[in-house]
Amino acid sequence: MEKAAILHYMDGNYCFMNEKGEYVFRLRTKAGDAKKVVFHGRDKYVHMLKQSDKKKTTMQKIATDGVVDYYETALSLDMVCFRYFFELVDSNDQSIYYGNYTFFDKKPKEISQMFDCPLKSKEEDRFLVPKWAKGKVVYQIFPDRFSGGEEVNESLWYDAPVKNWRAMYGGKLRGIINKLQYIKDLGVDIIYMTPIFLSGSNHKYDTTDYFMIDPGFGTKEDLKELVDKAHKMGMYVILDGVFNHTGLNFFAFQDLKEKGENSQYKDWYYPKSFPLVSEFGKKPNYLCFGYYGGMPKLNTSNQEVREYIYKVVTYWMKECGIDGWRLDVGDEISHGFWKWFRKKVKAFKEDALIVGENWFYAPAYLQGDEWDSLMNYHFRDAILGFIADGTLSATEFAGKMGYMKGTIHSETYDVLWNLIDCHDTPRFMHLVKKNKKKQLLAAGIQMLSHGCPMLYYGDEVGMTGGNDPDCRRGMLWKEEKQDKAILEYYKKFLALRKSEPCITRGDQSILFTDDTNGLVIEERTLLEKKKVRSVVIIYHNGKETIELKEYVGKTNLLTGTNFDGKVKAYEIVVILTEGGKIG
Repeated sequence: MEKAAILHYMDGNYCFMNEKGEYVFRLRTKAGDAKKVVFHGRDKYVHMLKQSDKKKTTMQKIATDGVVDYYETALSLDMVCFRYFFELVDSNDQSIYYGNYTFFDKKPKEISQMFDCPLKSKEEDRFLVPKWAKGKVVYQIFPDRFSGGEEVNESLWYDAPVKNWRAMYGGKLRGIINKLQYIKDLGVDIIYMTPIFLSGSNHKYDTTDYFMIDPGFGTKEDLKELVDKAHKMGMYVILDGVFNHTGLNFFAFQDLKEKGENSQYKDWYYPKSFPLVSEFGKKPNYLCFGYYGGMPKLNTSNQEVREYIYKVVTYWMKECGIDGWRLDVGDEISHGFWKWFRKKVKAFKEDALIVGENWFYAPAYLQGDEWDSLMNYHFRDAILGFIADGTLSATEFAGKMGYMKGTIHSETYDVLWNLIDCHDTPRFMHLVKKNKKKQLLAAGIQMLSHGCPMLYYGDEVGMTGGNDPDCRRGMLWKEEKQDKAILEYYKKFLALRKSEPCITRGDQSILFTDDTNGLVIEERTLLEKKKVRSVVIIYHNGKETIELKEYVGKTNLLTGTNFDGKVKAYEIVVILTEGGKIG
């Protein structure tokens, strides 16, 4: 048994209380090292010999990344404080014991040899995300390029590739309102718009006024109408909060530029010297987003800045009823600020959704005291490596997905925004050189995965585009420009996602991987009302048709027909297996 790989913490993602009120315990081991892991527990304050409620259960392997395995158990406990340890059994049926960060050859008997779990503190620290957000389908809109609400300049709207960084295409909130039925019919639950506040750019990430809708997009009344109509159709609306930086014309920065050392807003930013140098082509003498002088960085440790941001956030939730915020460049703002932000926002609206942007895997922000979710670039990296780049084998792809499940809080796992592209990246269709089958395979995995698939507007009709700004082309509304086959594929997969409970709520396990054929076979199992329901999902990232005879005759949920055992190139198959009552 490789002791160096064995890991447990009495906190964070390894020991917590879940939504059901159960106490969850996790353990990490070297991949394939343990034949079985047994969890042992007891009441801390009741003598061992007098206990009638000792806990002993075999832990479930919930994930593997190919390097380590992750085990988990969830228990209902009614006591003050709980002591526990782990028994790890190897292939020779030899056991070692792990408690209080120490290994033992014999079963621990003293509470000092065990881990400690004060139950009340776990309950009070319980991490709850908005229930309405779990497993929902997100649709990202870049407002300037989605719909004009009226006739647009087609020579500009459909021009490709896009080379002009500054062009305004004329998209409006009214245009989005007019397309709400289209969005609903696609199978969308959450509409996420990139910034819509007053700004001189088309992307609006350089905010001039956070309390004003950009007139090019419409009015506050338009936003309220959009939100109201979306809500009536069963959809939610998320806005983009750009709080890491402002634009040059933001009132506080203008005052600082004009008055220098004497500005009351000096501590709102990070000036290095005066006068401020903000002219294009010159190196700014203040901190900013990257090195873009047009986006001066806010000092979010300043209490006045914090209160201003809070006013912005609560204003739009109150005035227009928006359902939450996606937080731009969230990783460049301190944990301290986000802890403060969460307390304030959740006190104002308990079920507001808080989604951070971080291009790297970031469990540290997802401990229950900062974000509810994040834009899941780890998911995108796995999809890119497996399908677009060919840098990940089937086994490695499954491993990256397993790592995510094994290391992240279970509450967050179901609300991660799983993307394959967005307004900041090349479209996936571009990356696979317009290979439609690869695009659909990636989209299919995205739509069938746990969490929230985040679709980027136009992917569902076959849009392509390279690096920014080309990834921000005008939406293809002309029928002759849309790929209807891709659109129907998206609708079919999203419909299955909503109709089959195993897809979003079933326990996951990898049954098989085949690196030669690019094959991943996964099982999802759901126990409800003493009935077991399971599906087997087959992902085939290969050019040749393969045969899987063990599933012949079972129902393929994507076609409604009996499976003939053949999996075509870049195809997904979803096989239904249904059991009866238990016990």
